Amino acid sequence: MKITQIRNATLLVEYAGKMFLIDPMLAEKGTYPPFPNSLRQDQNNPLVSLPMSMDHIINDLDAVIVTHLHLDHFDDAAKDVLPKDIKMFVQNEEDAEEVRNAGFQHVEVLTEATVFEGIQLIKTKGEHGRGEILKLAGLVCGVVFKHQNEKTLYVAGDTVWYEGVQEEIDAHQPDIIVVNGGDNQFFEGGSLVMGKDDIYEVYKAAPRAKIIASHMEAVNHWTLSREELKSFIGEKGISSQVLVPDDGESYTF
Repeated sequence: MKITQIRNATLLVEYAGKMFLIDPMLAEKGTYPPFPNSLRQDQNNPLVSLPMSMDHIINDLDAVIVTHLHLDHFDDAAKDVLPKDIKMFVQNEEDAEEVRNAGFQHVEVLTEATVFEGIQLIKTKGEHGRGEILKLAGLVCGVVFKHQNEKTLYVAGDTVWYEGVQEEIDAHQPDIIVVNGGDNQFFEGGSLVMGKDDIYEVYKAAPRAKIIASHMEAVNHWTLSREELKSFIGEKGISSQVLVPDDGESYTF
């Protein structure tokens, strides 16, 4: 498999000969207003440009996976540029209806038994924060990829560390785990995605897995930088297991 960090939570995943685009936020830098009640109110989203051409991102796709419909995971630019006949996977019927209303013709709800071109796609649990903020953040999912010729990949999506992530790791024993790790927050409510301590919990739950930290430094409410995370994993002695890609960087496993 080959995993390319595009920007924010947007990934290209080449897996068992198929190309997947995950959580496409494809607008030009500065297109959208900042998320309110959070840091960097003077900066529009996305904070950074795409690291490659749009053609490179969308030309060879076989399917798109949208873990939830927040703007920084499925934006207006993605709705405009993605081919309307592309296979789209979403977390539930409510999201499917919205994606169909945007003109997409082949929308399927992920389950724990979805198969696409011989690849198992297993919907996983997630919690987009802790406590009261969950009501505002709404439902999310992740996805596990399995194929006889590939290592097992777990893309956790917009979730903090909690027992549900432990359960998914225990159930699927992933070799590669992608976590959304910018510790994004509003001024009230705490972490919406993983911070460094959450990522360390993932490492402890799966010490032999390679962990990739995505969703960093691309939208205004991030609080954990790449440099701070690299320093933390260095102190913990786990830099060989936790990878912190720059936008545009790829890993092959």
